[in-house]
Amino acid sequence: MESVVWQGLALSGIFSWIVITCYFDVTKKIRSLLQPWVSHHVVSGTSIILKIQKHQHKFLDALFSGLSCIVSVPFYTAFLPLLFWSGHGKLARQMTLLMALCDYLGNCIKDVVSAPRPNCPPVRRITATKDEEENALEYGLPSSHTLNTVCLSGFLVCYVLSYTQCEDAFVKLGAVTLACLLVGFIGFGRIYLGMHSLIDIIGGLVFGFMILAIWLTVHEYVDAFIVSGQNVTSFWAALSFLLLFAYPTPEFPTPSFEYHTAFDGVVFGIMKNIGMKKHEIGIRENLDAWLSFKRRKLTVSGADAVSSCFDKIADNVTGIQQTYHQFHHEAVPRIFTSQLTIPTFLGRMLVGIPTILIVKFCSKALAKWILPVVSNTLGIPIKSTSYIPMLNGSATDKKSSEIKQSSYIHKMLFFSQQDLFDVDTGIRFLQYAGLAWSVVDLVPSLFSHLRL
Repeated sequence: MESVVWQGLALSGIFSWIVITCYFDVTKKIRSLLQPWVSHHVVSGTSIILKIQKHQHKFLDALFSGLSCIVSVPFYTAFLPLLFWSGHGKLARQMTLLMALCDYLGNCIKDVVSAPRPNCPPVRRITATKDEEENALEYGLPSSHTLNTVCLSGFLVCYVLSYTQCEDAFVKLGAVTLACLLVGFIGFGRIYLGMHSLIDIIGGLVFGFMILAIWLTVHEYVDAFIVSGQNVTSFWAALSFLLLFAYPTPEFPTPSFEYHTAFDGVVFGIMKNIGMKKHEIGIRENLDAWLSFKRRKLTVSGADAVSSCFDKIADNVTGIQQTYHQFHHEAVPRIFTSQLTIPTFLGRMLVGIPTILIVKFCSKALAKWILPVVSNTLGIPIKSTSYIPMLNGSATDKKSSEIKQSSYIHKMLFFSQQDLFDVDTGIRFLQYAGLAWSVVDLVPSLFSHLRL
């Protein structure tokens, strides 16, 4: 009962915040206070960037461009699934949630402040990958790479030290030093590449340590709720929906909202499957209790018939929940042990990575087909900015100043006054939810069949 109460309070609080920020135009008021101050520091910090870039070298270009990939989308796509498949399910769940939290809060701050990146020219901006080109379209403060690296490396160090129960002060100092060096290299590299000014890096450090401190305080409670809480799936579905509307409106359109939508889908896909498994365990327990009762009531032949029938049903339930028991609880085999050797783990990678990429592609194609049909059936007007060319032209006669993120609040609260929903948001959400489902359910099932 207490769980239901705090879930209701949390969702009500977010909904109330949406209404308040919409009515009082909080985003623009905050921006009017912070943007001039941050912009001034960005301009004044240009001289620091130019001094650093005087030491330009191809090796440094490659080094810092490579380090920037540590917290890129391809990195998340590979690293987080490998954590699930390595037997560290708890770490994988918590890292996914932490990265989603960092992504959401960091991008919210970016779009609220809407502070520019360093001017190019005179600053030389190096974008070695497509992801870097898209990152350059976002606002500057705070540096997402710095913020995410602080949280990622900090939490990983805390987990490893706790998991190994290390008490050696020199080992602890060495681990913390390596994490600090990584954060320092990432932050310095973002300045060297011309992607951020010094104020952006400082902002990333400050917000990163704040988020990490909060997460280290609450992560055990959050994980306990995910694994054994009530209404996990329904709560996360409502939370994911509200967070889409709670996202602030930027001054000009950026890819930041798209990144949040993707991570929102990933988290929902993982939580939905774990929540379903717990629910299915309850179904099996109820079936067993009911069958035990009926066996005492019926004749021998009648009890055998009922037993046969419900054993088949229970076997189906067991098949559905099997991957949860085998791969995501704390007693599963972990990498670097005799139960999960390096060759076996490499086999999991060779099977798993292509599979989740195929599922991602198929989920996107399926969503592109289903969502327009459902929207048209329900009479919901839609448009598509990139995924569905046929729906692209429907928005050309709208006001040019009306950007994709700008009307989410109004669409929810004042639907009749709005013109079009951007179906790309739903497509992206379902695409990454499907990806997450394949990571925690489909691929482990393949491992089971292939004995990996």
